[in-house]
Amino acid sequence: MKDAPLRTIRLLVAYEGTRFLGWQRQKKGPTVQQAIEEAVARVTGERVAVHGAGRTDAGVHAAGQVAHVRVRTAIPSERIPHALNANLPEDVRVLEASDAPDGFHARFGARAKVYAYTVRLHPHENPLDRAFVHRVSPPLDVAAMREGAAALLGTHDFGSFATHGSEGPAASRPSRIAGRGSVRTLARLDLAERGDYLTLIVEGDGFLRNMVRTIAGTLLEVGRGRLAPSAIPGILAARDRRRAGPTAPARGLCLLAVRY
Repeated sequence: MKDAPLRTIRLLVAYEGTRFLGWQRQKKGPTVQQAIEEAVARVTGERVAVHGAGRTDAGVHAAGQVAHVRVRTAIPSERIPHALNANLPEDVRVLEASDAPDGFHARFGARAKVYAYTVRLHPHENPLDRAFVHRVSPPLDVAAMREGAAALLGTHDFGSFATHGSEGPAASRPSRIAGRGSVRTLARLDLAERGDYLTLIVEGDGFLRNMVRTIAGTLLEVGRGRLAPSAIPGILAARDRRRAGPTAPARGLCLLAVRY
């Protein structure tokens, strides 16, 4: 195997994030990256790093995460998903695998990511939704939420919408990452209604920690009438995490796709 050529394999991955501490490998608990790296080691005999396009947080799901791994295995790419899935837990699946150019990097080559945040407007929980949907008691002013969302489109400093460090006390402090490093561009911010369900679709060139969940939490505050849509530009300008709404629960968030 040492003489076999080194290959870059691109993976399309889906996972239910409920029991994971996020994508990135950690010492204190299970992560998606760890699960895939261990599967690769069992299948190929190689202990290598698996690089993901997005470092999803604890409890966040993915339908279209992209990752890459550099290995010397001779297994044809079309057989790799079957081999890895036989060694993965049931809440992680490799949907596709293909050989990529040597310079491909899942994270640094990504041009945009698309996330969905889903809420259900209903007074009671649906047990079939509880792992994937954030329930919100009606009513919500969706028209006001759309007005607030429009103010977030384009290029802005999103320091007010990012958590620095751990959740909890840090979430109530001014953002310490505001400035050049927190400028991002949102190309899409739609709210789609389907029955009792409201889904926020967000596409951007990159996201800060908890940014989508804070956008969702802030727009929900607008929908409840606790924030005016006209307050959004001032929240952006403040670059202060205390000005935005709460961080919405992780279970409602899913990484849908990565653009290259």
